[in-house]
Amino acid sequence: YLFLVLVFYLVMAFSDYTGYPFPTAPPVDPFAKIRVDDCGKTKGCFRYGKPGCNAETCDYFLSYRRIGADVEFELSADTDGWVAVGFSSDKKMGGDDVMACVHDDNGRVRIQHFYNVGQWAKEIQRNPARDEEGVFENNRVTCRFKRPVYVPREETIVDLHLSWYYLFAWGPAIQGSITRHDIDSPPVSERVVSIYKYEDIFMPSAAYQTFSSPFCLLLIVALTFYLLMGTP
Repeated sequence: YLFLVLVFYLVMAFSDYTGYPFPTAPPVDPFAKIRVDDCGKTKGCFRYGKPGCNAETCDYFLSYRRIGADVEFELSADTDGWVAVGFSSDKKMGGDDVMACVHDDNGRVRIQHFYNVGQWAKEIQRNPARDEEGVFENNRVTCRFKRPVYVPREETIVDLHLSWYYLFAWGPAIQGSITRHDIDSPPVSERVVSIYKYEDIFMPSAAYQTFSSPFCLLLIVALTFYLLMGTP
């Protein structure tokens, strides 16, 4: 009898009185921040916005890198709606393969596939994206996904081993559906992009383009000299 009492007290001593504990689910890994120090080294990057901006401060950011038979893309933009990259044979919208990360009303970021028909983006059910992840934080949509380098020949999905112009766009969404992009003339890569060449390319946004050209700088210098010297 004393032995049973001792066993009972030992069991109670190591128990929290709430019953047998159940194993807890492993924590979900948070979205890994985009590393910009790898730009131009182990991945290619495009930055649009203020000089010196990164993936968390640029108006728009994109990176790409090859991983085996896939290309991994990272996108981020200053928007609460969607951010996208298009693969085009020219610098104009129309006939383009588009991957978009869309923030829906439930707070999720989904990866969707579109095809530009003229100025209109049509969603395509066949989606080449995999290993998708995305987050909406600090009024930014950020995502990461992979898609195959080679795909069977199809009009709406391009082969990424070929070089394409990259179209960059972002804008608002209504109930998880994309609407017109934020700016009238979204940025476009100056030349075709090869996934086999990693560069770190910066494109100043409109607010920083005015005084970036050599002509404008020369004009500013001339005007300053004129003001300092005074009029005759």
